[in-house]
Amino acid sequence: MKESWALQASAKSSIVDNQSMEQVKPSRVSTFQVLNDDPTQSKSRGIDVSSPAYTEEFFTLESTPVTGDPISNSSAAVSISSNRSDLSSHCSQSYASDLHHSCDYTCDSSFDSSAVIDNEAKLMHALWMLRNDLLGPESGDSGSFSGVTTHPLSSARYNKILEMAAPMDLKQLLVACAETVSEADSNSSEDRRFAFSAAEVLLDMLGRRVSVYGDPLQRLGAYVLEGLKARLLSSGSIIYKKLNCNEPASSELMSYMHVLYEICPYYKFAYVSANAVIREAMVNESRIHVIDFQIAQGSQWVSFIQSLSSRPGGPPYLRITGVDDLESAHARGGGLELVCQRLGSVAEACGVPFEFHGAGMSGCEVHYENLKVRKGESLAVNFPYILHHMPDESVSTTNHRDRLLRLVKNLSPRIVTLSEQESNTNTSSFFQRFLETLDFYTAIFESIDAVRLRDDRQRISTEEHCVGKDIVNIIACEGIDRLERHELLGKWRLRLTMAGFSPVPLNSSVSNTARDVLRDYSKNYRIAEANGALYLGWKNRALYTSSAWR
Repeated sequence: MKESWALQASAKSSIVDNQSMEQVKPSRVSTFQVLNDDPTQSKSRGIDVSSPAYTEEFFTLESTPVTGDPISNSSAAVSISSNRSDLSSHCSQSYASDLHHSCDYTCDSSFDSSAVIDNEAKLMHALWMLRNDLLGPESGDSGSFSGVTTHPLSSARYNKILEMAAPMDLKQLLVACAETVSEADSNSSEDRRFAFSAAEVLLDMLGRRVSVYGDPLQRLGAYVLEGLKARLLSSGSIIYKKLNCNEPASSELMSYMHVLYEICPYYKFAYVSANAVIREAMVNESRIHVIDFQIAQGSQWVSFIQSLSSRPGGPPYLRITGVDDLESAHARGGGLELVCQRLGSVAEACGVPFEFHGAGMSGCEVHYENLKVRKGESLAVNFPYILHHMPDESVSTTNHRDRLLRLVKNLSPRIVTLSEQESNTNTSSFFQRFLETLDFYTAIFESIDAVRLRDDRQRISTEEHCVGKDIVNIIACEGIDRLERHELLGKWRLRLTMAGFSPVPLNSSVSNTARDVLRDYSKNYRIAEANGALYLGWKNRALYTSSAWR
């Protein structure tokens, strides 16, 4: 693994505060259970995880995160129970799962929640007892952090923290580190001096227990560690920009992306479900215009073109507008003309009349004139894992996320397809965002672990360049520098509804097509139908959704 991403930097990244807006609380009945690492504790939190009437509340677009989110922010509550979804209940009967297996991916069978709480409580108590010793008078010989004087830990104090942290498992230690970094990030000067010193000790200990060659949590922990270091040093944006500059050659990066595409069904799920929806919506149309807001290499449309070629009466005229930014151009090894050539060759071989228009820009830069909409064409718009990159009202007054949805609605599309991560990391507080990230990416790393050996260097590079960078961005960055801003389907539903869209029920052929994708993958992948959408999950954790709108 290359040298630590947490370069020594003292520049404080600018944090854009969420705007305070009026909060309205529309709600929906969740068809997914809320998982808890310790199900026996759920009643005491006031949440009946077994009740089908459990309601997840979603605020308006200007709001802070979901109030119904059962993540506990107390120092003693290590059990992670974020806004996650149990694919085994209240959904499609495509599979059945015992509820006592619901936390297989977050803890092993010997997990003892009382020990978790006790161990972290002891550690936090030890840190608190050391607080008065650490907060002595300011001295010119002391270290400094962002202009705040700190007092380095003595060997005895250092060993005391190590002694208290030693019984904690890796997951507990990750959470304790994040909580301490959060304290250093947000508290008063005196508390920050203490928290910063304590965080340094915990991060140093964490560094000895994570490895890109280890089990899924150890590998995830390696990237979490880099994100926490960068956040503690207030250098998240600097680190992330350096990662972008140090990307491998395009051909090498494409090979890593291809590995991820082949070993996990996440992209295939989005592609085949969207294609099935668009084919069904366009079955009688003679002129079709597809706008893809992340065309990438154009792979999604190869099978789509092939399916049009077999239409009774001959194929329709197809025009594709591909939107993509410079980052994807680097991955392709060139501009959108490469996509044009590839899809043009496929269309010619299939006898499909075809035209391609490239819009080489970020979605934030797209305006009506860039999309070349023509009268007489039936329009389909595809958003494949891209809208969460658009800054919203919590980042910019321009609010490109909702602006883009309103722009698309004004085009009067016949169908709009949306694929997104089922995770809540947009406007959450840092600590809640950390817990959600830990939960979501544990499942991702486990799914990769199921098909690749732990000493596989190609797997290591794939995780680093295709997954690790996103984790660092979520944890270390704020404001305009944080690009990974996932939202739950319930929040996307509010955004789309406010933009004037209505949900389109998915035909059984769409879900059957998505299930066909999973035949070549681990049985731990699950497809479920709920709330008019498809959910793809690993074991009992919903990870991605696919939905249709008009």
